[in-house]
Amino acid sequence: MEITSKTFGTLPNGQQADLFTLTNDNQLAVKITNYGAIITSVEAPDKAGETANVVCGFDKLENYLSKEYLDNYPYLGAIIGRYGNRIAYGKYSIDGVDYTGAVNNGPNHLHGGLEGFDKKLWAGETFQTDQEVGVKLSYTSVDGEEGYPGTLIVSCTYTLNNNNELSIRYEAETDKKTIVNLTNHSYFNLTAGKEDIKGHELELTATHYTDSIDQIPTGKIVPVADTVFDFTTNKKLGKDIDSLPDGYDLNFVLNNETGELRFAGRLQEASSGRQIEVFTTQPGIQVYTGFWIPELTIDGQKRLGKYAGVALETQHYPDSPNHPEFPTTELAPGEKYQEQTIYKFGLTN
Repeated sequence: MEITSKTFGTLPNGQQADLFTLTNDNQLAVKITNYGAIITSVEAPDKAGETANVVCGFDKLENYLSKEYLDNYPYLGAIIGRYGNRIAYGKYSIDGVDYTGAVNNGPNHLHGGLEGFDKKLWAGETFQTDQEVGVKLSYTSVDGEEGYPGTLIVSCTYTLNNNNELSIRYEAETDKKTIVNLTNHSYFNLTAGKEDIKGHELELTATHYTDSIDQIPTGKIVPVADTVFDFTTNKKLGKDIDSLPDGYDLNFVLNNETGELRFAGRLQEASSGRQIEVFTTQPGIQVYTGFWIPELTIDGQKRLGKYAGVALETQHYPDSPNHPEFPTTELAPGEKYQEQTIYKFGLTN
């Protein structure tokens, strides 16, 4: 196993972004930039032993900064914060104090606001042990940033081992009571972009989902049984996708309120033989099939587009600050926010 780093590019403010490459002994290589803590590439072998990138991403920083990309911003591979997913009307209260964040997704606050963690330059520190290689990315979000209370010191640690496990560990501490809901927004395509994701098969442990109207939870937890949202047995994403106006974009309930690291689901694709198993301490997983991913011209070639990838965003539920019945996303001084998700890459049996 090894980890290397190099310059990825220069931001408009003159700061330099770096690119870290984590490689194990099984032909698996993960590239991460400290700009947005973005996973730019995961090179994984198929059943023939041929490696290819199975996440949607770019090999140049300038592509992430381009107007074309930002105008249709799909958050490719980024760490989302301070609050992943939506907060209704950007409004919530903590201990009777009202707070308001930017309204940047219809009438709602989405993925941390106008300039969330996905657009920040994180500090990077690489490390290696006998068991894994990794990079710890750190960022300090000041009190009032994007309307959030408290100065939040946050870290995201990516590690890769020879079990083909890409681990993402989140930690955060605050000096004032606040809300935190961090996730990674990688889009997976196990055909390496040769086809869209409709032929991928998904299985989830979730027997329920958060009922929503216009992507804001109503508060009801609804069974998936006898609905198009039932992935309790392996099902192709394309089987029922056309019955939904924008494909899948829904929070599934993982029955994991105790925060144990548990198996959450499995994504497979037959032609490549690739699969990803998901393990997480989080109580929910947002499955988004990328209906709104834009088609972009990158280096003269058309790239991405609708259903180019599927995001498996392990997280707390949307709009949790306004639903006391949901697992809490509040963090108080003296407490430590700790969550972990593992994406384990492999081949189908």
